[in-house]
Amino acid sequence: MVDILTTTDLKVHHMTPRGPLRAVDGISIRIAKGEILGLVGESGCGKSTLARCIVGISTPTSGSIEVAGVGLGSGRAERLARARAVQMVFQDPSSALNPRLSVGRLIEEPLGVHGLGVRSERQARVREIAAQVGLSDYHLPRFPHELSGGQRQRVSIARALALNPSLLVCDEAVSALDVSVQAQVLNLFLDLQKTLGLAYLFISHDLSVVRYISHRIAVMYLGRVVEIGPAEEVWKRRAHPYTKALVNAIPDEAVRREDVQLLEGDVPSPVNPPSGCTFRARCSLAQPRCAAEAPQLRDIGAGLSVACHFAS
Repeated sequence: MVDILTTTDLKVHHMTPRGPLRAVDGISIRIAKGEILGLVGESGCGKSTLARCIVGISTPTSGSIEVAGVGLGSGRAERLARARAVQMVFQDPSSALNPRLSVGRLIEEPLGVHGLGVRSERQARVREIAAQVGLSDYHLPRFPHELSGGQRQRVSIARALALNPSLLVCDEAVSALDVSVQAQVLNLFLDLQKTLGLAYLFISHDLSVVRYISHRIAVMYLGRVVEIGPAEEVWKRRAHPYTKALVNAIPDEAVRREDVQLLEGDVPSPVNPPSGCTFRARCSLAQPRCAAEAPQLRDIGAGLSVACHFAS
């Protein structure tokens, strides 16, 4: 199967007075055509920074990003090509949408920027996309403030689809919505994936949401992927102690057993992370080896890879 997205040892380090802040510290992932990769982790672990690199908002310090086998550069032509291939759906549609433009203009704007079609063709395309995301002609002359939160997010999704991308990067795309609306938007994402053959990088702090929508799940901690594999394998085996703690923190999972241990403490500073395994200060399995040697992702079977010396 063709990989739509490949990142290789991607790093994003920001210089601060105290030294480099390692927002993303060596991420290598791949997403196949039509695949949904869920990316989960606590706030501050680098998920959004990775997303912004992939769509070209941020520039990586080192490493590479390829879309459909083509490296992504920073020139104007390359940026336009990246926009055609990769689009992003943000967390808050109220901030992402220009309040002075109507829904129809918002969806049409990318087509105009890229010089695609004459006005009549663009307007026909706008109606087509609007229908795909559950919006009608009634909504097109409206402005964002006249819509509900779920409708505004549908406009964001429609705008992202305007250029026929092969990959959507969804950064907490349902976390600002009511629970009932979340379910509707998640099902919309699944319908679009099946209809259009889209691939997604679906980012969330909610592991149960990621489990519902994803084919594979990557668990990120302090700028690194600590576990990755098929969604149900990650959920059931919880091979990394951090993954286990994330699942234990979900209320629906809490018919609490005596052996359940919840995470304590905060994520360490990415400016001065612990030596060896960056999770060791919060880990009940930590041994002297964890301080001396950083664990690398290793295959433990069933397509699951884990960065832990003592992974079950």
